[in-house]
Amino acid sequence: MKENVYAIGHSQAIERRRDEGIDVFYKDSIGVPPVEEMIAKFGSVEGWQRTATFEWMTRLSPLLAQDRSVLFEGQSRFSFLAEATSQKGIAAYTTILVDCDDETRARRLAIDRGQPDLANADMMSWASFLRNEAAAGGCQILDTSALTFNKRSIKSYGI
Repeated sequence: MKENVYAIGHSQAIERRRDEGIDVFYKDSIGVPPVEEMIAKFGSVEGWQRTATFEWMTRLSPLLAQDRSVLFEGQSRFSFLAEATSQKGIAAYTTILVDCDDETRARRLAIDRGQPDLANADMMSWASFLRNEAAAGGCQILDTSALTFNKRSIKSYGI
């Protein structure tokens, strides 16, 4: 069975992998409900995140059983991904945190994406949480702070 990559963290550059015979999926493509709805239906934002991660692993497991190469991009706790892949029998995968420092994150959110409201303390705390969880779990961390998103940058990291 091929080893599949789950990139946790936002990176537009992974879309380029689709042209290389890799099926690319984005967690948020199933829709992200408002926070109030997440809490009402799933008990919390984390409850929704866990449910969405499990839903995606249910969708992806048949493709992986066919030995297809899959790249799944999305933000989720690594513990949710580990739990969902275990439950679905997905054993061969690599998890990568695509990360950057807070200054770069704030600039990218505010200027590159035009969403300055997301460059807040909650976002920085979430990034810190993911970074710590990735390090504790022995996951790969790709620090993109000094990189621009282009083919040369992403290929140099083997993604």
